[in-house]
Amino acid sequence: MRKLHALPVALLATLALTACQDGTSTKDEGAAKPQLTSSAKATPTATATTATTAATGAKDKSSGTAANAKNGTSVAATNAKGQKSKAAKPTGPADPANRVSCNGSNTTVTAQPVPRPLNHMLITVRNTGSKYCDLTYFPVLRFDEMQWVPQPIEDSKPQAVTTLAPGESGYAGVVLSAADGSGEHGRTSHQLTVGFQGRTPNSSGGPSATPKLPAAGVYYDSSLAVTYWLRDMDQALSY
Repeated sequence: MRKLHALPVALLATLALTACQDGTSTKDEGAAKPQLTSSAKATPTATATTATTAATGAKDKSSGTAANAKNGTSVAATNAKGQKSKAAKPTGPADPANRVSCNGSNTTVTAQPVPRPLNHMLITVRNTGSKYCDLTYFPVLRFDEMQWVPQPIEDSKPQAVTTLAPGESGYAGVVLSAADGSGEHGRTSHQLTVGFQGRTPNSSGGPSATPKLPAAGVYYDSSLAVTYWLRDMDQALSY
């Protein structure tokens, strides 16, 4: 009976020893060999990809900004060149670069008494220059060595400056004396100086003109007055 009980015990010991030698015993594999999850393995690659994308985007943005700046500079330069070219080629009286003041150096001036209306004289200014010229305000008249300036007829003031294209003429009418004889200090003059005003009242517009008067001279008195510069001859003689 004792042999029968000892046999199983010896058999169990042998089986246990065999299992250990074959490597089939239970092991704590998780503790011995930690495994990386798929998300953990992908993180370094994703980070590198994100960094590369960001760098590429920044480079593209920088290149685009530089290209836009270059294109903007080119457009601005082209526009500036076009504006300069346009400014260099004035086309009409509205362009300040093509307008100067009318004066004795770029016009011919005549002064001629007229039969109607009585006691009137017409001053004609013709633009002989190559640019448009402005007749501003009214002519400043001086007969002989007179010490006073004839006043303008305010009712004759035009709504805009009288501008003359090359070859065109402008006019001013002169009331020499009172038709009813009420004027004072009358005298006959043989010399006339016509002064031109600049852009502001009473400023100089350039050289004066000295048109010839009739050989018999021109009679004037204290009623002497002059119109503003006008484009129409009949209008200039209507005051």
